[in-house]
Amino acid sequence: MTDTSTALVEARRQDSATRRQRVLTALNKLATAGEDFSVSSVARAARVHRSFIYRHDDLHAAILAQTAHTADTTNGNIVSRESLLAELANAAERNRRQALRVTQLEKRLSEALGETVWRETGLGAPTDLDALQRQITHLEQQAADLKRQLADRTDELEAARATSRELMAQLNRGL
Repeated sequence: MTDTSTALVEARRQDSATRRQRVLTALNKLATAGEDFSVSSVARAARVHRSFIYRHDDLHAAILAQTAHTADTTNGNIVSRESLLAELANAAERNRRQALRVTQLEKRLSEALGETVWRETGLGAPTDLDALQRQITHLEQQAADLKRQLADRTDELEAARATSRELMAQLNRGL
């Protein structure tokens, strides 16, 4: 390597070491202050890009380790980030289930109110629709039977009239 490239490599190492130190210092300051922090907030405080932290696994692991145990100042208990995320996921799922249940109950209420209004206004079908359907079927069968009987009687009447005409014709010829 040439002197220039060696100098550049050394400057790059020095710059990287300086930025690493700024990240560690910012992480300690944020943790000491008890503030909520993340990769973004540490990067902002250290005046480095987030990708610098993500490229250095040890820095990223240090931030994750520090965020794993944040202090809950309301009651002094230590709450892990994972437990908070799990609680948030459970709350979101509970909200989804409750919204689904509310939708189901609103639909049932709407149907019940609609049915009541339909019945009370007289627009709805009678409550004993099955009995009425059976009665309609029975009456249709009776009508068919009566039509058949009427046709039979009409045929008998026509036959009787034809016989009567023949007899009258015979009587009229015999005179």
